[in-house]
Amino acid sequence: MHCDILVLGAGIVGVSTALQLQAHGRNVVLLDRDQPGSGTSHGNAGLIERASVIPYSFPREISRLLRYGLNQQSDVRYSLKHLPKAGSWLMQYWQQSGSKGLAKATESMLPLIEKCVSEHDLLAEPAGMTGLIQDSGWVEVYRTPADFEKAQRDAAALARFKLNYRVLDKQQVHALEPGLHDDVLGGIHWLDPKTVTDPGGLTRGYAELFIQRGGTFVLGDATRLRATAGQWQVESQKGLIVANEVVVALGPQARAIFEPLGYQIPLAIKRGYHMHYAAKDGHTMQHPILDSIGGYVLAPMVGGIRLTTGIEFADSDDPINEIQLRRCEERAQRLYPLGPRVDAEPWLGRRPCLPDMCPVIGPASRHKGLWFNFGHAHHGLTLGPVSGRLLAEMMTGQTPFTDPTPYSAERFN
Repeated sequence: MHCDILVLGAGIVGVSTALQLQAHGRNVVLLDRDQPGSGTSHGNAGLIERASVIPYSFPREISRLLRYGLNQQSDVRYSLKHLPKAGSWLMQYWQQSGSKGLAKATESMLPLIEKCVSEHDLLAEPAGMTGLIQDSGWVEVYRTPADFEKAQRDAAALARFKLNYRVLDKQQVHALEPGLHDDVLGGIHWLDPKTVTDPGGLTRGYAELFIQRGGTFVLGDATRLRATAGQWQVESQKGLIVANEVVVALGPQARAIFEPLGYQIPLAIKRGYHMHYAAKDGHTMQHPILDSIGGYVLAPMVGGIRLTTGIEFADSDDPINEIQLRRCEERAQRLYPLGPRVDAEPWLGRRPCLPDMCPVIGPASRHKGLWFNFGHAHHGLTLGPVSGRLLAEMMTGQTPFTDPTPYSAERFN
């Protein structure tokens, strides 16, 4: 099987990249070891996060660092045995999260964030997936006056980004989500983002659009990729695939490709969990709800109310550990009337992250025809279509809609 471009990875980033390249007239094969949307793209909070203009940074306040050091928080948990392995990366992350580094990351990511919703719209309609996407935004809620006042100050500080939001008093937030516990005294309703009720289903819908338009999806082991006579080859269930160019869009598995080829890219994994719950007492959740203090999101999904946790630092292959999920679950039960668990066991995902809070999008400098598109951290669903567009423009000789320099793999060398 011969093609112009082989895309490795059928998560939202890989599928979107394949569609964008296909739209430029390229013959594309998409390869993954599992069906599209089965990995990290399946298990997120379902937010197309147009309002997240400030990247998730490492906390700098001493008080917060001390709390996290006790390892009793619900938003961040770590495995003691993992810390020695993660220490160097965490130090880089901490350094990049200073005011100068965070400002740089914010400006670098803004062109992608600004187009995240519109690029999804261009794929969702022809894919027939608009029924999975809601445009009513999401809500962050607060239980103490101090936390609520700080949130309002933080929102006002984003004025230059011209985001649309509403500050909700107690009566307004309970009118918007009647199931909230009475101690919720206010919230902020972010109106620019869109939300997805089945992220894995959306990814599979985009993959079906790719196939309908003449693309090919095959199952295979991307780690068996090899360069031969100026081309790229990999075995699949349908035989040998030969491509002129290849895109590594493997998210947390990207290291298995770039490290053997000699690229030193500090990719790390932030693990996270989700669990679905039945609705209780006749309540129907209308919007995703963020408990920013607890560090989790409750979102209405096709499988029930999904609780998505924050960050767990642990070895990628460590077994599921329910400590963080149970902590979030305990808080969530006091926020919204959740019924029993629906899933047999928690879902575990792995978010691919870089310490400077920007993905890697662009060419591999030492291998002709090798391209990267990974490291989107918490925003894979948000940035899949727009980062796919940027890479496709670079690969096809078009003028990129934004300067791709901040996402170059060479920034780490």
